Amino acid sequence: MEHRVVLTGSGVVSPIGLGLEEFWKGLKEGRNGVGRITHFDPSEFRSQMAAEVKNFQPEDWIEKKAVGRMDRFIHFAVAAGAMAMQDSGLAEYPFDGNRAGVIIGSGIGGALAIQEGHAILHESGPKSLGPFFVTKTLINMAACHVSIRYGLKGPLSAPCVACSTSSNAIGDAFRIIQRGDADIMLAGGSDASVNPLPYGGFCGTRSMSIRNDCVEKASRPFDKNRDGFVMGEGSGVVVLEELEYARRRGARIYAEIKGYGNTADAFHFTAPDPEGDGMVRVMRAALEDAGIEPQDVGYINAHGTSTLLNDQAENAAIMKVFGEHSRKLKISSIKSMIGHLLAAAGAVEMISTAMSVYTGILPPTINYEEPDPDCTLDYVTHGAEEIDLEVALSNSFGFGGGNVCLVVKRHGD
Repeated sequence: MEHRVVLTGSGVVSPIGLGLEEFWKGLKEGRNGVGRITHFDPSEFRSQMAAEVKNFQPEDWIEKKAVGRMDRFIHFAVAAGAMAMQDSGLAEYPFDGNRAGVIIGSGIGGALAIQEGHAILHESGPKSLGPFFVTKTLINMAACHVSIRYGLKGPLSAPCVACSTSSNAIGDAFRIIQRGDADIMLAGGSDASVNPLPYGGFCGTRSMSIRNDCVEKASRPFDKNRDGFVMGEGSGVVVLEELEYARRRGARIYAEIKGYGNTADAFHFTAPDPEGDGMVRVMRAALEDAGIEPQDVGYINAHGTSTLLNDQAENAAIMKVFGEHSRKLKISSIKSMIGHLLAAAGAVEMISTAMSVYTGILPPTINYEEPDPDCTLDYVTHGAEEIDLEVALSNSFGFGGGNVCLVVKRHGD
């Protein structure tokens, strides 16, 4: 027996707001979270802008003495996990921890701790590194801290699949509940890479925007004049539950997860397959898994990075999967507002997709000014739109060719 899986809670730490309410309000308003970097002096870097998280105080979510034992990416994940638990009502509900698990991944992990540890090593020697260096840096520590905090004793893991990490986490959590191995799963991702070492490394890939004279216009998915992605930071965590379990406890249901697809391009370590082969296969796999026909989909929350190759490949893949129906689809990329949150991107975009299904409101793609002749679909570009939305897709495509598609359906029975 396959169990049905629903989304009952969301937690977001984002460049346009903390918490689901502020995040969703910012998306609907078309709020721009991109600015010149303030975390460090970017003047010597090729790219000089980022979508930084503002007004975040880890002490609001974590005991003060524990804050220094964690990297920033863990701070974000613990906060997003707490928000999701509160939003779902599980924070005050007596659930069985043996039937609840957590999957929270990261792409870079404790980059700030690694950078600081490297400096300490060379300035003061190895004895000065301290006992928490390793546990600040390990990618699985975000999931571990959330597991410990809430007594989640079921499945525990931490995927690392670059930009599709948190979508993988949600898909894997979906499968765990679907097959009956848990009633509750927290899933998502977290990254905090706006610091010199990883940021400089991404500059070296030549994949980030260099629109340094007009940073607020730098993230412009599907626009003809885009020149690369803008790095963001943050975390997204969702609560997934088995449908009957959620019903018994009277949970609010935002949406139902219907399908999950996961493919590899097997093409290049950074560039997508220009024909979009992996993207095509992953969308078809997710739709088949969901038992949903392409013509029943009304909206796609696109990966839409604002890079030349990714946007064109995604546009081409959507046209191949949906044929004539692709002209009727609404498409938007929230990376235009929040930048690319790396491993957290998929979960934050999944939360946005679920809210679109729940409310019928589609967030806009801001900074879209001139159409690209190779990106010809119906992008939401003139403010948020309201439609009667039953089924939506959330796409994630990562460095190394990892592709994930999640199918979300409005919950009606």
